[in-house]
Amino acid sequence: MNWIILIIASLFEIGFATSLGKLKTATGNAYMMWFGAFVICLVLSVYLLYKATQTLPVGTAYAVWTGLGAAGIVIIGIFVFKEPATFWRMFFMTTLIASIVGLKFVS
Repeated sequence: MNWIILIIASLFEIGFATSLGKLKTATGNAYMMWFGAFVICLVLSVYLLYKATQTLPVGTAYAVWTGLGAAGIVIIGIFVFKEPATFWRMFFMTTLIASIVGLKFVS
């Protein structure tokens, strides 16, 4: 169950990073909406990470949370923010995901 909570925490981490990216270009009411989304996602992400660490090792949980969030925001960056999908970006994202899977298996 705590692995599911950790994955949901990572999704909220992706949410706050996406909101942060949208804040750069937003103005007026859109700015306030994205700022609100940023704060809500940040709080939920960290709270769920805290809950997951009640039974999972802190180092593993933090690495998975950060890694899934990083991989997710790279994917969002490619599709939403039109960032380049170069070979090396995809290669290192793949190695990051493989490392996360490895941590799951040894924990």
